Amino acid sequence: MSADVKVENQPYDDINITPMLDLAYVLLVTFIILTTASVQGVRVQSPETHAVSNLAKPQTRAVTVTADGSVFLDAFPVTMDQLKTSLGQYKAANPNLPVVLKADATVQYDTVVQVLGVIKSLDITEVGLVTKRSAP
Repeated sequence: MSADVKVENQPYDDINITPMLDLAYVLLVTFIILTTASVQGVRVQSPETHAVSNLAKPQTRAVTVTADGSVFLDAFPVTMDQLKTSLGQYKAANPNLPVVLKADATVQYDTVVQVLGVIKSLDITEVGLVTKRSAP
């Protein structure tokens, strides 16, 4: 080896953290987008089905029936009369109002029929039933 070739085997005094910060910001933005995009509501155990459909529409109203028979409209507890009044107001603003009905798999059938009766009495024709997709 000649004397003019210099090999530097010195440890780094600092670490470049820019790539790590870039990754942290991307993960933060992804987390924020995913958590704000989730639908707010009441958690129920949906029945399973093999059919698949996309019910995502603007101004869709969600009616939820829990296992104990409580009825919620967009995560707010309501009685059948309040449900009819609120859905009637939404129907007046949007004649093609889509409604999604989420019911717990163990709920009494009578409560679901009452909710469907309210929806039918308001002449709401776009009704979707939320189910869980079963394993093939």
